[in-house]
Amino acid sequence: MKALYDVPAPAKLNLFLHITGRRADGYHLLQSVFMLIDWADTLHFERRPDGAITREDLTVPLPADDLVVRAARALQAASRTPLGAHIGVAKRVPAQAGMGGGSSDAATCLLALNRLWELDLPLATLEQIGLGLGADVPFFLRGRNAWVEGIGEQITPITLPRGSFAVVKPSEGIETGKIFSAPDLERSTPAAILSGFAAHSEARAGEDAGNFRFDFGHNDLQPVAQRLCPAVTEAIEWLGSQGWNARMTGSGSSVFAAMPHDADLAEAPAGWQVRKCSNLAVHPLVGWAV
Repeated sequence: MKALYDVPAPAKLNLFLHITGRRADGYHLLQSVFMLIDWADTLHFERRPDGAITREDLTVPLPADDLVVRAARALQAASRTPLGAHIGVAKRVPAQAGMGGGSSDAATCLLALNRLWELDLPLATLEQIGLGLGADVPFFLRGRNAWVEGIGEQITPITLPRGSFAVVKPSEGIETGKIFSAPDLERSTPAAILSGFAAHSEARAGEDAGNFRFDFGHNDLQPVAQRLCPAVTEAIEWLGSQGWNARMTGSGSSVFAAMPHDADLAEAPAGWQVRKCSNLAVHPLVGWAV
């Protein structure tokens, strides 16, 4: 095997995001449900015998030392392989969106190079490498929708019904660090339990998205984000004008709303990225490492 082409790296939505506390080392404790969606980047991998790691940007320019390159180097160092790779990245998931695009790219890189370099490292080893790159990387490596706790390392797989979602990324982005360092960030939301999420979400039939509600809880980061980036409020109000209850996902500027399967999106303001997405039952690369 000398190449792998068209390898997907799907984004995720946070159905809710609660900050329940803060550790002594400064890391925030959270609860969330991470849901995979079909908005994805595409990566291409060619094996190099000389040990070099190179990257080609196929859509938009990326930082020189982005998570894809860092993931490849981390796997190379951990496995002590003499092999390298040339990686092409077709970036479609927007940056600073709260959709985990960079973390997903890193996870796909680890899974693909583990196969391309014929390392056969177990998933647990890839997760340890991934955790050093970002808290969301192990979620994408496991590849299943999940209830997430702690600093993102406690991952419990869950099953979610299929749904359609309007996802809006305004032209402005938000730096995660600015949100988490804000003095007015809510950091003491009472802890929820998985059974409470399930009971709420299945409580009422006849909703637009079927017999499941995607409106549990809230995003504690949203008030700070709306203060820092007025476009977040504009996007929420724009989706609200179409009759849908929107909220922010993650720590970026993207917002989303569950929508009827047969509904169409209105024309968005200039500069916004708007997509109708479906959620995924599992990551396309589930089983690439065990």
